[in-house]
Amino acid sequence: MVREATYQDLPRLLEIYNDIIINTTAVYDYEPHTIEMRTQWFETKKSQGFPVFVAEIDGKVLGFSSMGPFRAWAAYKFSVENSIYVAAEARGKGIGKLLLPPVIDASKEMGMHTILAGIDATNEASIKLHERFGFTEVAFFKEVGWKFGKWLDLKFLQLILK
Repeated sequence: MVREATYQDLPRLLEIYNDIIINTTAVYDYEPHTIEMRTQWFETKKSQGFPVFVAEIDGKVLGFSSMGPFRAWAAYKFSVENSIYVAAEARGKGIGKLLLPPVIDASKEMGMHTILAGIDATNEASIKLHERFGFTEVAFFKEVGWKFGKWLDLKFLQLILK
């Protein structure tokens, strides 16, 4: 089941996000976040009108997705950037396929023109997921991140909404 996230989901969203920070290159950050940081993130999403979705199976949240402003300047107001995060134990089980469509639909409903996704170049699963929904690669940035003792490349994929 996919539904909008609530404040009660934040501890689980934090657990998923922190595991990704610590163990993957899906987030270019080093330090785990706090519940206060995740709460502020959620409140900012709500105040900006951006929904956060969770995928839940048997009462357990296994992933979440959201979107937010692509960049802060006014001319970017019709562009959003999406994010999808799946719990380690649920990766490769189709959770991402459940979480991307609501972001696309919500973006259309909000009158957005395009969705961008910044994805670590080695994250083939996320790249394939986005391509499955019509995203195409529009940029490749070499060695823009540093994590786990190596340089990371970043791809940007884009979906122009109809």
